[in-house]
Amino acid sequence: MKLPAFYPILDATTANGGAEALLEAGATIIQFRHKGFFSRNELEQAKRISQLCRAANALFVVNDRADIAKLLDAALHLGQDDLAPADARRILPAPSIIGFSTHNEQQLLAGNLEPVDYLAIGPIFPTRSQLNPDPVVGLERLRALRRLTPKPLVAIGGITRELAPQVFEAGADSVAIISDLFPRPEEWIAICSSSK
Repeated sequence: MKLPAFYPILDATTANGGAEALLEAGATIIQFRHKGFFSRNELEQAKRISQLCRAANALFVVNDRADIAKLLDAALHLGQDDLAPADARRILPAPSIIGFSTHNEQQLLAGNLEPVDYLAIGPIFPTRSQLNPDPVVGLERLRALRRLTPKPLVAIGGITRELAPQVFEAGADSVAIISDLFPRPEEWIAICSSSK
């Protein structure tokens, strides 16, 4: 698969209004990330974003929950402690899209063997969006790790507008952005387009 260079991630607090702004700016993928209990409220938020993405011909991605992804006909992104990709693939057979987060060389190499469509690596830089983040990967390590996988690679963690071009130069196919999305998502579209 070919990933869009700009990979925005919304949570329950930025979902309201955030999806519209991102899609209007030109985003072609949106991940809805919710780590807590998936109540009816979060399901309604996810449904709404899914409908907006479908209308904009953008890919909608749900994190962690294969059942919710199946229910919404969405892509799925899994972390290291989530359902194993092989088990998720039984729920979401191809051509459903599944991504998988990795944080080091060992996990990246193991991810190559999983039935997933793309891998994520990070945190590239120190990040505030995780309570207990994994060790920072950094640009030089990203450059070395890029050579270890043929799968599309999403860089995540602490990436700002100023740092994004360096992340692309180090080999990332896409940059996942959480805390630096707003107020001007169109700037991200421009930065990612010019860096690729």
